[in-house]
Amino acid sequence: MPTLHVCPLSRLHDTVTATRASHVVSLMGVGAEVQRPAAIAAERHLFIGVSDIVEPREGYVLPAEEHIETLLAFVRAWGRESPLLFHCWAGISRSTAAAYIAACALAPERGEADLAAILRAASPSATPNARLIALADDILGRQGRMVDAIHTIGRGTEAMEGTPFMLQLNDC
Repeated sequence: MPTLHVCPLSRLHDTVTATRASHVVSLMGVGAEVQRPAAIAAERHLFIGVSDIVEPREGYVLPAEEHIETLLAFVRAWGRESPLLFHCWAGISRSTAAAYIAACALAPERGEADLAAILRAASPSATPNARLIALADDILGRQGRMVDAIHTIGRGTEAMEGTPFMLQLNDC
């Protein structure tokens, strides 16, 4: 049963080992160093160089459509035979947004609010990056429903770092 996992950078290697993930998506600032776990082949590791911001800021990379298109292509090419892991610095904003976007793309028949509720139940600290969500909402043709669903679950609990969690696609 295919699963999506989310963790902070500090837990990347442990989480890959524990989940036996075959694919990893890193959402980190441009130039960030991410040591790819040995179990992950280079072609199964996607690095998206994007900052955790929602409006332009000098010296930072604002999430853009091409980041979402790249993410969606990678997620759709994933064979679902083993877990897919998303991580960012803290495992709270960019990676939770990417996991939610992946769930929406892979389960287009599921309601956005249901998927957001599953995300919140799995991670009390999840606070998906609003810009990533809005861009994906447009690209996936969800007509603002992804944005509304994430707004409805609200900001997650305060945390310096998220706890690794899982979303099962059959639940999504």
